[in-house]
Amino acid sequence: MHGVLVKRFTVDNGQGWRLALRRTTCAAPSPAPDAAPARPVLIVPGYGMNSFIFGFHPTGRSLEAHLAWRGLEVWSVDLRAQGDSVAIDARTRRAPTEGFGMEALARDDVGRALALVRAETGTGQGRVDLIGCSLGAALMFGHAALGDGAGLGALVSLGGPLRWERIHPALRLAFASPRLAGAIPFRGTQSLVRAALPLALRAPSLLSVYVNHRVSDLSRAAEMVATVADPVPRINREIAEWFQSRDLVLGGVDLSAFVRTMAHPLLCVVANGDGIVPPETARSPYTLSGTRDKALLEVGDPAHRFAHADLFIARDAHTRVFDPIAAWLSGPRALPP
Repeated sequence: MHGVLVKRFTVDNGQGWRLALRRTTCAAPSPAPDAAPARPVLIVPGYGMNSFIFGFHPTGRSLEAHLAWRGLEVWSVDLRAQGDSVAIDARTRRAPTEGFGMEALARDDVGRALALVRAETGTGQGRVDLIGCSLGAALMFGHAALGDGAGLGALVSLGGPLRWERIHPALRLAFASPRLAGAIPFRGTQSLVRAALPLALRAPSLLSVYVNHRVSDLSRAAEMVATVADPVPRINREIAEWFQSRDLVLGGVDLSAFVRTMAHPLLCVVANGDGIVPPETARSPYTLSGTRDKALLEVGDPAHRFAHADLFIARDAHTRVFDPIAAWLSGPRALPP
């Protein structure tokens, strides 16, 4: 899109992967009149996805482009086994989705990505804001708990889980057994989704837990398949265990308990018709957070029910989601010492 500048970077995660990042800025931004000096913001993808969807919108500016247009320096990362990240040793090439779980992603991959952002940012700011999308929100909180929380600025949980207050019945069934969930390797998920897409588009209600065809334009759905990534067996098992216990423990740290003590500013974005991370669950970071600077943005209304992916691709995501996030991040924030 005109005026949007994208530069690509890579960083070695120290565990057999070269992670891919991109920086999006705008040549002629339109920041809020009272915007504070902007920190760079890093967007972290969730489960079974990569960063593609952050740079895509079927009818207008993407999340990345819109935040950049609002004056922010926007970064996105593909974690290991996602998108444009590349396996750089024989072990990871042979089994790209084996040998790691959420703790490694939260501590190491997010940490290496943040280090690159701090080294390459043009903002002159030392802290980095984070937007954790879906499971990426749990990785965001996990990094704050296990990594360098002192280098973080404000945090945005975008349709993300912390405590599973409610679980969609289909997901509960799929993850009923941690042992079985972690025993099945997955390859070629993107091709399977692409093959099934024509049937799903003929009966869009089949997609309703993920995207609502009444609020999102699905005419470019075939392009959206590019955001699909293969699930990771160990993470499948960890999610099944998380469903059973409700609270996620990474590296011996209960993240729900940690978030109660966290002082970082927090914006929690909830889609009112989300079937992947139901509203009660997506609201949990806000409910549990002990920070004084927190806000809750509930997106959708009875006539316009937002599902999970609608937070990124709905026709009016720009006004309902992207603009409020940009305004909140651009406001004055009292960051922890």
